[in-house]
Amino acid sequence: MGPSGASSPPRPQSWEAKASPRQAEHSCDWLVVGAGPAGIAAVGKLIDNGVRPGSIAWVDPEFSVGDLGRKWRGVSSNTKVRLFRKFLNGCRSFGYDGERARFALDSLDPQGTCLLENVVEPLQWVTGNLMPKVKAIRSEIAKIESGGGRYVATSPWGAVRAQSVVLAIGAEPVGLGYPLPRIALEDALDAGRAKRAVDPQDVVGVFGSSHSAVMAVRNLIDAGASRVINFYRSPLRYAVDYGEWTLRDNTGLKGATAEWARTKMGSVPEGKLLRVDASAEQVERYLPQCSKVVYGVGFSPRSIPVEGVDLSRYDQRTGVVAQRLYGCGIAFPERVVDRAGNVELNVGIWKFMQYLDRVVPSWLSSSVGQSVRPAVKA
Repeated sequence: MGPSGASSPPRPQSWEAKASPRQAEHSCDWLVVGAGPAGIAAVGKLIDNGVRPGSIAWVDPEFSVGDLGRKWRGVSSNTKVRLFRKFLNGCRSFGYDGERARFALDSLDPQGTCLLENVVEPLQWVTGNLMPKVKAIRSEIAKIESGGGRYVATSPWGAVRAQSVVLAIGAEPVGLGYPLPRIALEDALDAGRAKRAVDPQDVVGVFGSSHSAVMAVRNLIDAGASRVINFYRSPLRYAVDYGEWTLRDNTGLKGATAEWARTKMGSVPEGKLLRVDASAEQVERYLPQCSKVVYGVGFSPRSIPVEGVDLSRYDQRTGVVAQRLYGCGIAFPERVVDRAGNVELNVGIWKFMQYLDRVVPSWLSSSVGQSVRPAVKA
């Protein structure tokens, strides 16, 4: 059963388990790499747009909702509950509509935020519902080559030959390489794990002024660190909800973190929190006081070697990386310009769904000779 009584689809046997001792091989029309929220949405949108499920291979080492499920469950979201619900009901193929009000997420205030574990639980249910429909292969992709008009993805499981590929491979927090013990960002953002990551005598340097950096500052202070020194290059910026659009939607502080920064951050005693400009001089002066560091300065896309392709040179409007090779999610975010003229990269699970809703039909029109049935409306 699900966490609040929702029935769980049977856990499918992965193709890895069915492979013989010799490496297996599979051919398909579409290969989706990654099973985080963007990968889940990509599979769902392909099916909703008429791609025959049996012609889709879906590869992931765990099928546990990607980094969201592995790293960020205990982190407080900056996305409203109603948008998580819209994502879950954004694909008819998810089969989620019948599960309404059965997960904890469905009983939460739609205008509030929540711990990310509340969305991981229904996303895991959706994953389990999709896996039997497609060819789910529990493995990693080592490299992708092209030849004979198809892509060939190799892995410890074997080879997957696909006419078109969607990469939803995620990203890792960026580091700055200072020679101090590093607290992983996922630990600093989880209030419970933050308490285990610091000792009372620790002075922790937190780099950045992003939502993640400010959340880390708060958690480390609450965790009992002796002092937090926040090195920043930009002033704190806040998202502003105008109803029809949001100013600094992707770069501004939101939710409980924004409220804490506005009302509490300035009143933390300097003995507990010091904010300094991250100039070379200030870092040289204050970093020697630190015993540990946290980096909240952004994410770097993961990469898979793809023969003859530079993954960083993708079309930020369409997700096209190369012919019949597409990217989505945090590794390949959409470039957007808001009404104030600010250029941002659009990151968030509902944003991924909206993006795929727009671009998948164009991907299909560029991928000829594939198994497509009449599209269904979500």
